[in-house]
Amino acid sequence: MATITLYNTLQSRLQTVDLECTDANTTWFEDASNDHDIYMITDAFGGLVISERGYDYPVWFDGVSREKIGYSKRRAKSLKTGYITSG
Repeated sequence: MATITLYNTLQSRLQTVDLECTDANTTWFEDASNDHDIYMITDAFGGLVISERGYDYPVWFDGVSREKIGYSKRRAKSLKTGYITSG
């Protein structure tokens, strides 16, 4: 378990949480090569944590899961990009 800071989209603020990434709740993308590539999606806290390779904070989305986005890196990127451009 690691203590991380992530951006909570429901509350529109940074939040420090304890997050455990395991094979049961996390999908890793080995082909992430640049700073803005999604390298990990994790089911946590009733939502989805999307993490990029670079120094950006991971982003948490309420009510979304890896299953709902088909365990897809492309759909995770679209979800994150859609939130950023609409907010």
